[in-house]
Amino acid sequence: MRKDNTAGAAKNRRRAASGDPLGPNSEIGRKLKQYYDELVSDSVPDRFAQLLSQLEQAQPARKKD
Repeated sequence: MRKDNTAGAAKNRRRAASGDPLGPNSEIGRKLKQYYDELVSDSVPDRFAQLLSQLEQAQPARKKD
């Protein structure tokens, strides 16, 4: 059972040395980053921005109560 742990550690070292720390999951990581970057760069819909503004205005009045 000791051999499996040693072999796994050696694979991890090779992966880190090759510059690909995620190994087979690197493609998933790239896709998630791409999706996140696209999502962050999207503009906020006008209706949602209005609702956020209304919420911000309502919160100070609520704290005074």
